[in-house]
Amino acid sequence: MNNINTNVVQKKYWANKSLVFMILMLFLSAGMFAQGKKLISGVVYDNTKTPMPEVNILEAGTTNATSTDVDGKFVIEVNTGSTIVISFVGFTTQNITIDASTTTLDVHLEESAIMLEGVELVSVGYGSMRKSDLTGAISTVKGEDLVKGVITSTEQALQGKVAGLTVTQSTGDPSSGATLRLRGGTSLTASNSPLIVVDGIAGVDINIVQPSDIKSVDVLKDASATAIYGSRGANGVIIITTKGGSKKTTVVYNGYTGVSQASNNLDLLSADQWRAYVRKNNLTDAVDYGGNTNWQKELQQTAFTQSHNISISSGGEMSNMRASILYLNNEGVIKTTGLERLSANVAGTQYAANKALKFDTGIFANIDKWHPLDYRIFERSFNLNPTIPVRDANGDFTEVGGTLNENPVEIQTNRTADNERHRVLGYFKTEAKFLNDFTATVNLSLEHNAMQGNTYKPSYAMMEGRTERGYAQKTYEEYQNAQLEAFLSYNKLIGKHSINAVAGYSYYENIYKGFGAQRSGFVTDLFGYNNLGAGYNYRLGDVYSYKGKSNLVSFFGRANYSYDGKYMFTGTVRRDGSSRFGANNKWGVFPSASVAWRITGEDFMQSTGNWLTNLKVRAGYGVTGNQDGIGEYKSLSILGVGHDSYYDPATGTWSLAYSPTQNPNPDLKWESTKQTNIGVDFSLFNRITGSFEWYNKKTEDLLYTYQVPQPPYLVGTMLANVGDLSNKGIELTLNANIISSKNFTWDTNFTFAKNKQKIEKLSNQTYKTDVIYSGSLHGLSGMSNQFSQIIKEGYAVGTFWGPEAHGLDENGNIIVDDTDKEIGNAQPDFSLGFGMNFTYKNFDFGFTGYGMFGQDVLNATDMMLNDPNRLPSYNVTDDYLTTGITSSPKYSSYWIEDGSFFRLQTVSVGYTIPFKDSSSKLRLYMTGQNLAVFTSYKGVDPEVNYSGLDSPGIDRFNNYPRPRTITFGLNFTLAN
Repeated sequence: MNNINTNVVQKKYWANKSLVFMILMLFLSAGMFAQGKKLISGVVYDNTKTPMPEVNILEAGTTNATSTDVDGKFVIEVNTGSTIVISFVGFTTQNITIDASTTTLDVHLEESAIMLEGVELVSVGYGSMRKSDLTGAISTVKGEDLVKGVITSTEQALQGKVAGLTVTQSTGDPSSGATLRLRGGTSLTASNSPLIVVDGIAGVDINIVQPSDIKSVDVLKDASATAIYGSRGANGVIIITTKGGSKKTTVVYNGYTGVSQASNNLDLLSADQWRAYVRKNNLTDAVDYGGNTNWQKELQQTAFTQSHNISISSGGEMSNMRASILYLNNEGVIKTTGLERLSANVAGTQYAANKALKFDTGIFANIDKWHPLDYRIFERSFNLNPTIPVRDANGDFTEVGGTLNENPVEIQTNRTADNERHRVLGYFKTEAKFLNDFTATVNLSLEHNAMQGNTYKPSYAMMEGRTERGYAQKTYEEYQNAQLEAFLSYNKLIGKHSINAVAGYSYYENIYKGFGAQRSGFVTDLFGYNNLGAGYNYRLGDVYSYKGKSNLVSFFGRANYSYDGKYMFTGTVRRDGSSRFGANNKWGVFPSASVAWRITGEDFMQSTGNWLTNLKVRAGYGVTGNQDGIGEYKSLSILGVGHDSYYDPATGTWSLAYSPTQNPNPDLKWESTKQTNIGVDFSLFNRITGSFEWYNKKTEDLLYTYQVPQPPYLVGTMLANVGDLSNKGIELTLNANIISSKNFTWDTNFTFAKNKQKIEKLSNQTYKTDVIYSGSLHGLSGMSNQFSQIIKEGYAVGTFWGPEAHGLDENGNIIVDDTDKEIGNAQPDFSLGFGMNFTYKNFDFGFTGYGMFGQDVLNATDMMLNDPNRLPSYNVTDDYLTTGITSSPKYSSYWIEDGSFFRLQTVSVGYTIPFKDSSSKLRLYMTGQNLAVFTSYKGVDPEVNYSGLDSPGIDRFNNYPRPRTITFGLNFTLAN
């Protein structure tokens, strides 16, 4: 019995023990299973849902890692319960814990403003630097952020994108370019445009590159950044980097078609309004021609535009290439005008010797064809009686007597004008790396730009054709820039010390030449401009030609030092020798220095947490030059052919006499601009980045042509360096990534700039002038030899000077003061740009706008049209009927208006059709341009010409209307 009980007890004991053991083993097995290996697959996207290749995938605490392929996909085997780290430069790192149920991952990485700044490379001239290491004032615009739509001039793509850079498009003519000005003008007679650098080649035509080929644009603003370009850097530098090849084959097509109409016209009397005025005022001498003509509309058309651009890029580890071709046909809203462009470029890179050698080569080329306009048609279209029909009963163009009464449609029609421009830029660059830290670079480039013009006015044409019995003209001009640049770069990281240095040599040669011929008196109009010899009228000056050459030799160097990413210093010097300079000033030296302190790198700033992620202060000072105002041979004594002739008894013939046309000036030199810049860069909440700049520029040795006494001088004028000019201002740039989620993003950007200009000095003991008159009104009725502006010490260029008006008296006369004074200024007080972009799933929407505020515009068009003597022979504006003006036009402040405006530049909406192959995509979009202008200005458009000395801020009949355009397009990307 006891044995039985003992056996039972033992069996229960072992049974319970076995049960415990089995349960323990089960838990252990579960634990072992939980720690087992498993395959995880996934895709990594950026905030725009674009797959990201080469993203690092790492199992934390191990060396187990992989990376995403070209489609953003990855597969990795990891331990269950482990953490994988997903990281990519410029994006916030994500840590994801793998649990038992995890098999696939859909990862979306967000851009990190502060991380991007730390690694983003910025072109600084003869090299690049990390944005975080910059000490100068440099703004960057990515290619995808440039202005979109119908762009006929590359500078238009920068409108409103860079604080302090003013891009003015003063006409709607598609063949006309825009004016660039950075931080105010620095010269009276020289160019005020920034130096353009394309892929390291300085001084090229910006329109050699099309916006679709641009990867990024870096704008160097202050002297510490531009001094590396010496005597060509005073107006700032715009560095364009074009797109290159890729490691996979990609084909991109972008095409659109658009329709445009004139966005605005002057409100002139219609034929019915004219007739009602005649009846009301019993004007018995008025002639009603029976028509009902809107002369502005008769010159205009609904314009159509088409553009097709295709690019191909491919490559591998040791080589890559990219080629693109573009065709653009943009009809102008004025009949017979327009622009047709064919543009192409090819670029390639080849590595050798285990990437120790790098060879870059490329060529850009384009052909533009357009029909230049006779701008006199606008004044005629404003003048003509609206009852005059375009054609008479016989179908011929109607002709009426009177000054400035020519039929503008006839002028536009009976005239042939064909212009063509060819641009070519080629380069070959070699880089050799040696001794780990050194890189030697040699860059050879050649730019060729040629334009030919052809004009013919038949013998039956109203303007010039009849008086000349047919008139033909052909012109040709070209220039060629050849450059050789060789420089040595040194990059070294020693612990917390970072050193970057460059030293080099540059040789630049410019050759320009041209010729022209004209002839009149043609028996037949059949030849057009193709047989000038058929004209029988010979006149002095019918044939001309010219040629010139200049050279620039330079030595330059720059050193950058950074300690622990917190303390930075940059020093630059360039020495230029130019053939344009006088004998006593053949060489100029242009130094600069700047420092920066990243405050957020200090330990005491760590308490700021995530709200202040970056704070850096910068300060710099430098000297730059401007040699564009000198021109070739301006320092020499020159003889020219005069109009007098003499009899040579030796030959028995009469010959033209040569006489002095220019005095020598051995002291002639560049204009020198000294600039101080203080800047602050910041980043907030890792979503808002921005910069604030304060600058003070002073330009000395301004070039101007002064009156000099005869004798001792042989010629009564001389180009000399005398004056001083200052520009002071502030700039603010803000970029915000407001929302960034899987399905929705919201980004915005804002730029603001304010500049104050003043002429400090115009005279010295040798060359003296109290005032220079500008803004000529000559050619307007009753205003011969009259000027509207002055250039004077203490004032800005574009200062309107004249009598102040005080309304009308009881008789309708404008009341004006007896003395002249400052009555306006063509310079804007400030400018701004603004834009927003949204995406929701596959939809995108964005808009951009820009504005200029505080500038004055002389509405000379309105001044002329509000003349009581015009009716009934000429037309007037609708406003004239209510103004009560009875006096003839007289220049005064009455006609100066506030030209402030804000333009809704573009509005775009698009939809991207997804493909299974995530590297390929198709986007359909619609874009509206120039949809609205908010302004109180009464003229056609407040954005008039603000450059030069002749007529800044003057609206004078040259009213080619700016188009309002709607485009429909598609962008297709095929990647393999």
